[in-house]
Amino acid sequence: MAVRLLTDNVHWVGAIDWDRQLFDELIPLPDGTSYNAYLVCGKEKSALIDLVDPTKEEDLRSHLDALKQTRLDYIVVNHAEQDHSGALPAFLRIYPEARVVTNEKCKAMLITHLHVPEDKFLVVKEGSTVELGGKTLEFIATPWVHWPETMSTYLREDRILFSCDFFGSHLAQSDLFMGDAHRTLEAAKRYYAEIMMPFRSSIVKNLDKLTAFPVEMIAPSHGVIYKHPDFIMDAYRDWVSDRVENKAVILFVSMHGSTRKMAFHLSDALIRQQVEVRMFNLTHADTGEIAKELVDAATVVLATPQVLGGPHPKAVAAAYLLNALRPKTRFLSIIGSYGWGGKMVEYLKSLITHIKPEILDPITLKGLPDEKDLARFDALADQIKKGHQTLNL
Repeated sequence: MAVRLLTDNVHWVGAIDWDRQLFDELIPLPDGTSYNAYLVCGKEKSALIDLVDPTKEEDLRSHLDALKQTRLDYIVVNHAEQDHSGALPAFLRIYPEARVVTNEKCKAMLITHLHVPEDKFLVVKEGSTVELGGKTLEFIATPWVHWPETMSTYLREDRILFSCDFFGSHLAQSDLFMGDAHRTLEAAKRYYAEIMMPFRSSIVKNLDKLTAFPVEMIAPSHGVIYKHPDFIMDAYRDWVSDRVENKAVILFVSMHGSTRKMAFHLSDALIRQQVEVRMFNLTHADTGEIAKELVDAATVVLATPQVLGGPHPKAVAAAYLLNALRPKTRFLSIIGSYGWGGKMVEYLKSLITHIKPEILDPITLKGLPDEKDLARFDALADQIKKGHQTLNL
């Protein structure tokens, strides 16, 4: 990729990872990702804000070489996770004069995880500044978006917020700035769901903190750059709010068709009740898509057969995911089929402790449901609809 100009003496020098398919060996990346690094040059000094994943070190180096950047005074590390900081040891060898600018918590992590020498650091606090000569970097503590040490860097003169993972998206594309609004929003929502949603209360506080800064551009460390910051900031305000939609997410797995029949009947019944449905077969569903739909769904239904007295392992994984992501789900139901008995409902409930939805009466049936059994799912759909009405959805 070519070096890109954001504004006067501020360049994008990062890397695009077109074919990365998995992040943290966990998160599917259907659209690849990018590692955004930024070079800010003042009249006197220069600063590199964030780095790239170690697999893309050569891209970053070639971009700095293209700008004939033979010296770096500062390397700002907003976040210690290795997709941003992993290239730091290599670039400290290339630019031995550079000071690593970060906060005390991040410093400790970089020493632990990357063995960066302690004498390389310039530790900053909330409100600290670094002067480059006509370019002033101010540091903003934005913890738990999504690690405890995360900070953002604000370029005062140009009103650019370098927000690191905050407002990011896993999206590989040639356009540096936001283009297709729908594609951008979907990618950003998925990213929020997978990474940020467990820290919703912290994000609310950090959004409030940013209102004190006049921001004309948001430049995160993944995905597109926003020339109109309200687009992504308004989206975040909606996602972290208590607002849910008239939507039910059904997560099902079925071995011999019985649980599948229940789940599909419930889906049809909900649609007749004018409740939007998102249905996922857990044997092959994209967990990122599940997470995205959980952001604003009022109801979640777990549908599982019994396996050796407990829920199917895929349903266990879904319950764990639900508990870890902590969506603002208001209603939860568990349905399924069993052969001879067991405690699959109790087991699934025990896995979901971080959220407090209203637990609707579970429906578990022995074997294949008949017409009389299926009428119970019509009643459950009616119960869900009425629950949504109490929320004025």
